[in-house]
Amino acid sequence: MEAGVADAAARPADGGAPYLEFDVFSEWGVRALVTTRAAGSFVSGGDEPMGEVMARWSALQHHLAPAGGGRFATARQVHGAHVIEHVAGWTGWLRGHDADGHLAVERGTALAVSVADCVPAYVAHPSGAVAMLHSGWRGTVAGILGSAVRAFAARGLAAAELRVLLGPAICGACYEVSPDVYGQLTGRAVDRPTPVSLHAVLADQARALGVRDLHATPLCTRCDVATLYSHRAGDAGRQLGVIVARVS
Repeated sequence: MEAGVADAAARPADGGAPYLEFDVFSEWGVRALVTTRAAGSFVSGGDEPMGEVMARWSALQHHLAPAGGGRFATARQVHGAHVIEHVAGWTGWLRGHDADGHLAVERGTALAVSVADCVPAYVAHPSGAVAMLHSGWRGTVAGILGSAVRAFAARGLAAAELRVLLGPAICGACYEVSPDVYGQLTGRAVDRPTPVSLHAVLADQARALGVRDLHATPLCTRCDVATLYSHRAGDAGRQLGVIVARVS
């Protein structure tokens, strides 16, 4: 674990099979979870019958219903740095275009991103404002975390007041990248494929942005492939990172 980054343990929800929940934000009435293999893959364009996939999405929304808002937001992910800002006044499932992050200032909007080695980054403020980010190496280089922190700041919510959780992703020991990618992520030159920790890079970025309250889970998608999907392990499936602030 990086110095200055607190370890975030996950606990099973509802007997635990389909979802793992993190208590990092519970004092603020914010739920943060990741789906597991037991929940099944959330890829809509794979070989599985669409009815089975959609049933998983419906089950997840039902699981989130006690939060009280009835809003569920996703988007087509493109490994970029765009963050969609959501407002209240609607219900149902909203799928946006070309975005890898979501932010909701008002409580009751569940935000989700799909991952399988990339980092699901959860961000919250004591007021109940939340963000959910999909940060692979491209999104990390593009600065998606900075996009979210600046969006909070534009709403008067300072970086020093935010709490960030870096969720289950491929660990530094399992993630080897090309010299070019390593250089883009770290600013350091190497002459051969080299392991890198996206958690560590994102933690450094968060500190530079003024975030001081940092947490990370030790769960690695590649090491814990029995529980989570991993692209590097050859999986076509995807899990979801989800955050929602309960309506008071």
